[in-house]
Amino acid sequence: MYLGGEAGLVQLARNSVAAVTSFSLTPIPLFILMGEILFHTGLAVKVIEGVERLITRVPGRLAVVAVVAGSVFSAISGSTIATTAMLGSLMVPVMLQRGYHPTMATGPIMAIGAVDMLIPPSALTVLLGSLANISISGLLIGGIVPGVLLSIGFIAWIVLRCAMNPSLAPAGEFEHFHGWERYKLFFQYVLPLLSIFGVVVGAMVAGWSTPTESAALGVVATLVIALAYRALSLQALMKSLRGTIGISGMILLIIMGATTFAQILTFSGASNGIVESITAIGLGPMAIIAGMMLILIFLGIFVDQVSMMLITIPIFMPIVQKLGVDTVWFGIMFLVCMQMGLLLPPHGLLLMTMKGVAPPTVSMAHIFRAIVPYIAMSVLLLAALFFFPSIATWLPGIIK
Repeated sequence: MYLGGEAGLVQLARNSVAAVTSFSLTPIPLFILMGEILFHTGLAVKVIEGVERLITRVPGRLAVVAVVAGSVFSAISGSTIATTAMLGSLMVPVMLQRGYHPTMATGPIMAIGAVDMLIPPSALTVLLGSLANISISGLLIGGIVPGVLLSIGFIAWIVLRCAMNPSLAPAGEFEHFHGWERYKLFFQYVLPLLSIFGVVVGAMVAGWSTPTESAALGVVATLVIALAYRALSLQALMKSLRGTIGISGMILLIIMGATTFAQILTFSGASNGIVESITAIGLGPMAIIAGMMLILIFLGIFVDQVSMMLITIPIFMPIVQKLGVDTVWFGIMFLVCMQMGLLLPPHGLLLMTMKGVAPPTVSMAHIFRAIVPYIAMSVLLLAALFFFPSIATWLPGIIK
């Protein structure tokens, strides 16, 4: 109706094809493939072992190990669900067996799984940059500092909480390693795998490659490392490729819908009408941005992250551009809101993932209670980003 009947349908088909054949979207399947290869070859499990040997006498030791290992996965994998599912299935049963309270066993894993969205490589960051026309490299690099701050905050909370109430995480017996044995797995597996992060981000930072080319270099580095460890079998590669195709296909179909939705809003005059109505209220730019963040947090309770982008970007971005605010700063705050949406009850995607992989003794009530302090820390980070934009823009600014 808005696009002119039959001619509009033809235009819709053309635009859908153009939307998903954009070169800027290529990092999405490449980032997903990196994570799939690491999980299907079993190299990701070695990271947990390497980190566990390094961290010894701290309150809530296994929960701290989960956060540190999850931070490493965030730097080498583009999938929040895969990180949460793997850490949850491997570590939650062990923690429960050693007497950890279900909230202390599950909370840190879900929280650090969500941080995966902020630390590159991240498929959803690329998607946001593409849909909102924000610098993809700016978003990828801008998410590093907020992501690291959240990880440090989570570790500090776990140590403090377990020191105050040791019954949440009893200090059980564990195998002690001395000398070279303690550091062997870290140098053998963790550092080489972190070099993938160095390749992806380093190539962008140095200006040698675009985000797309950096993602391709990341896949090559992942394959080379998997081959060097003799972990890459044909079966593992096929599983990785099938997983990548499934997730990428879903995302690209949603992009087609998002593009069409944005065009209908534009052709119908709705976008201009909304922009004019909001700017006519007379609110300052910061008040309008704060309102947008509240809407995103509210949406996060009910819908998934890609749907949040689909619904809001066509309306928000014209307003953001008219207000003249820094789009990278706005994009990082958008990512933090989406990261919170992964954790917000009752429909947070990572809450459902954890329930699916945790033992039956862990109830949904445990999972909901476990995530509250980590959501509070995400709200604090969002407030810090709002009042101190340099947290998000400092690193991209230096590199630029």
